[in-house]
Amino acid sequence: MDYYEILGLSKAATAGDIKKAYRKLALKFHPDHNKGDKTAEAKFKQINEAYAVLSDAKKRRQYDTYGANGFHKRFSQEDIFRGFDLNDILNQFGFGGASFR
Repeated sequence: MDYYEILGLSKAATAGDIKKAYRKLALKFHPDHNKGDKTAEAKFKQINEAYAVLSDAKKRRQYDTYGANGFHKRFSQEDIFRGFDLNDILNQFGFGGASFR
């Protein structure tokens, strides 16, 4: 899975571009806005994973260096979400108290 494609961005995207794209897509596909929609839930999880990697400068460098396949051989799901607080981000949108990992 290509994280840039998931967020609708190019590799030249700035940190601000990444955050803006993430916020827009997270709101659109958030489970509270799409109750019972398994496709939206899966997309929401992909969006969060893409943001967890691309918003972290170190992980983004690794992703850009090794590509999607190489990156996933080096990093587990736990590594990807280490240091990423989804609830903190969701609280910014007025959602909270649930984990969607």
